[in-house]
Parts: sequence; structure tokens; C-alpha cells
Amino acid sequence: MGVMDKGGDTAHPLFAQRMDRLGVPATIAMAQRARTLRAQGEKVLSLALGEPDFATPAAVIEAAHRAALDGQTKYPPVDGTPALKAAIARKFARENALEYAPAEIMVSNGGKQVIFNAFMATVQPGDEVVIPRPYWVSYPLIVQIFGGTPVYADCHEADGFRLTAAALEAAITPRTKWLVLNFPNNPTGGTMGRADLEAIAEVLRRHPHVHVLSDEIYEHLIYDGQRHVSLAAVAPDLKGRILTLNGVSKAYAMTGWRVGYVGGPVPLIRAMTAIQGSATSGICSISQAAAAAALDGPPDIIAQMCAVYDRRRKLVVSTLRNIPGLTCAMPHGAFYAYPGIAACMGRTTAGGQLLKTDEDFAIALLNEQHVALVHGSAFGQGPYLRLSYATSDDILREACARIARLVDGLTG
Repeated sequence: MGVMDKGGDTAHPLFAQRMDRLGVPATIAMAQRARTLRAQGEKVLSLALGEPDFATPAAVIEAAHRAALDGQTKYPPVDGTPALKAAIARKFARENALEYAPAEIMVSNGGKQVIFNAFMATVQPGDEVVIPRPYWVSYPLIVQIFGGTPVYADCHEADGFRLTAAALEAAITPRTKWLVLNFPNNPTGGTMGRADLEAIAEVLRRHPHVHVLSDEIYEHLIYDGQRHVSLAAVAPDLKGRILTLNGVSKAYAMTGWRVGYVGGPVPLIRAMTAIQGSATSGICSISQAAAAAALDGPPDIIAQMCAVYDRRRKLVVSTLRNIPGLTCAMPHGAFYAYPGIAACMGRTTAGGQLLKTDEDFAIALLNEQHVALVHGSAFGQGPYLRLSYATSDDILREACARIARLVDGLTG
């Protein structure tokens, strides 16, 4: 379905054919439905968007204020300020055991622009991009904008939604140009350890034409004693084929500051910078000063937030597992739960909605219980639901109680 399909006309001669491939991300669509209900006076609990409910750390805001007062308000370099790039290099070395020179680093308007730049620079019609499924909704959408073909490698609940070497091997063809890795994962919270990545690296060594976009935006949100490792550190011989993507939005509660960054091979970084120079130019200078302060700041801020997420994770999963018919793998990273609702399919809600799909469930939950979350098929694998637990304990308890009420009222 194209972005213009609802009330628009993709046949209009003004629009390029690529608009037919540009869908509306389901996360954004569900959040908009929730806002519409709220505008009508309904008390909607939204678990649809992956946005921390914490405030940006005070020291980060103070750094932005100082930067503005110091006159850091001019056009910044397209690829990032020297101060932020130096902070990123220190972060990569300190936390990921990766050495990136300034020429191997660029800064973008959030992680999404990194992905857009990379695929615009490299993906042509006929190229394939392997994406583990379930997936963040924007990966296939961006691939398709440039005429590429998403190819999915399925990850299963029984495996903790990890990507296996066998699934990757089966998905690669001579037309494969990229593999996208996103662990800790959105939407499932799945993680991959060193042994998992070593197995993936062995597959990649057999296919030297495949490059890797490793989206590590949730790296600090990891639980149960696990520790994040970067593919480029596990397999340094493959580093020249890897883009290591990150940002400050999730770990530092800075979604609105719009700062993502990436380390990678110089030729590709140059190409991505050239694209960005023609699209947006450099990133807000004040945001860059704030991001540098975040990356160089004390790690205890992240640890405090992560401890809260951990408590909420256990609360949500234990509650969902007590709802008859629902399954829920324990997520070991990020701030999402991904419960399975197969037992609810084919039944009818108290409001008369026949649940043929997980999207039917999500719509009924919003309409009848005023809880907004996203159906799993939007992420490529149903019947599941994705809910974000990056909100208060009280909201999570009430939202889970409303989910239980919807399920309890099912007939058939």
C-alpha cells in the first residue's frame, strides 16, 4: 500500500513511481489513531512508540545551553562537528573495542538518516537486502524506495528471536548486497551474543559481496547479565564491510534531539556524506554539542534508566504470561515485549470484532479498551503484538489489565 493510498492518488502525473512503494510505518499510524481518540476526549494508553519516558539528563541540556551561549549556532560540517566526532571515536573505542578515525565517522539526523544515506548510496533495482524478521518497519520501506528487494530471514520465538547462521545462509543469493542486523532488536527485544555473531561472521566470510548494516541503537538496554558486542569487534577481518550505527536517542532519552552516527569504511562514509550534503546538510549544532556531552558523560545515568526498564520488563512479561492464551518470550534487550496471540485468532471480542488477524486485535484493543500498541504482522511476523514498556509502571499495569479484559471477553 502506498503512502498516498488513503485519500490520495498515486496515479497523478505529479508523483514519481517510487511513491507507490512508500508505505506509512505502522508505529506512526497507530500513534496517530491514539491521538485522534484522545482528541475526542478518550483516555488512551499508548504503548505504540519506542520512546523513553525519562527526561534528557540535565547535564546534557546544560551542555546544549552553553553551546548556544558560546555561539555554536552557525552551519556545522556536513559529517559532524570535530568535537562530536571525537566523542564518538572515544565511545567506539571505550565501549565497543572499535577504532574509527574521524574520516570513518559521520553524524546524521537520527539513525534513520544513516540508513537512508547508506541505501541511497548503494542500493539499485535488483539488489537484495537480507533483513531478519521480525524487523523494524523502516528497513524494508527504505530498501524499497530505492528499488531494492527485501529478503527476510525468519527469527523464531523458540530461539529468542535470534538470527541463526542457517537462516542467514538460506537467505543470501548472488544479488544480496546488504545484511541488516538490529540486536538488541526492535520489535522483539531479542539479543545476540558473541557466539551467535561468530556464527554469522562465518557465513559472511563465505559471501564476500555482502555488506552489513549493524544497527546497535539499543546496545545499552540489555539485561540478565548479558553484554552487547559489536560484529565489527567480533570479526575485525570484516570491519571494512560493516557500518556500525548508533545514536543517543534511546540510551540517553534524546529522541527529539535527532542525532545518529555511524562508523564505517571511508569510501562509503564519503558517499553518504555527499548525499547528506544535498539533502539536509549538517545536523543541528546545538544537538551535536548535547550528544557529545551525553557520550562523554557518566555511565551511571544509563544504568539507572536500564534498572527501571528491567523492572518494567519483568512486570509486563509476567502479567502477559498470566493472560490465558497469550505467550511472551522474555526480551533480553531494548524496551519492547512481543506477546503471541495465536490462541485469540478466530474469536470475537465483546464489541463484536472478529479477530482474523493480529491487526484486528490491535484495532479492537484501541477501540474497545483504549490501549494503543502495534500488531506484529506490521513487523513481518504475526500473530503477535509489540508493546513498548518505556512508560510508567502504573500505565503498564493498567494497559495489561485492559488487554486481559479484552481477551477475557472473547467468545467463539
